[in-house]
Amino acid sequence: MIKAIIFDFDGVILESVHVKTKAFITLFSNYPEQIDQIKEFLLKNGGMNRFEKFETIYRDILQTEVATEEIELLGQEFSQLVFAEVTNAPFVPGAKEFIESNSRKYSLAIASATPEPELRRIVELRGLSQYFSSVLGAPANKAQNLLKILSRHQVKPIEAIFIGDSRADYEGARKAGIPFIARVVPGSDVFDGIPVLGAIEDLKGLDAILRTCL
Repeated sequence: MIKAIIFDFDGVILESVHVKTKAFITLFSNYPEQIDQIKEFLLKNGGMNRFEKFETIYRDILQTEVATEEIELLGQEFSQLVFAEVTNAPFVPGAKEFIESNSRKYSLAIASATPEPELRRIVELRGLSQYFSSVLGAPANKAQNLLKILSRHQVKPIEAIFIGDSRADYEGARKAGIPFIARVVPGSDVFDGIPVLGAIEDLKGLDAILRTCL
């Protein structure tokens, strides 16, 4: 029996992935020859927190050393670039309706790679705080936050579902032992060959998949 449903945030509750991709491209606009590589990296590594992405881009793509202070400054600039747009991003179809209709039926939680204070502010500004008993973000990773949510809600991994849109989300669920439902954007091959519990284009189809789990 499913007792808890845990959501990633960007790309699962809000259609905000493109906002953050655009911010990365803006921050690295001085490296036009590497932009395509950076875009490809971002596409394949949704779910990784922004600081890890900065470090990986500098190390593996730009092949340049970067100081911790510079990473922190990039994080501040990134927040300034994305906060307003994410706050105004549309909901993934079906997300708001599902959350509002099911917050008493299930324990609802969020596990995101967004820095937790920023995530909590956005959730509050979108009028969603009342529906979630846990809202967890970076610096903890997905698996750590998922395990923390299980402990707080006193549910077993098999009694929870995690809904995400990236391989990092899937890996976090796998490490925590939680069944995983993939939100798959049409045309994406992110989850090809991955044994997910179910795949949905938006959250309108979530109720139907959950009924098969009861």
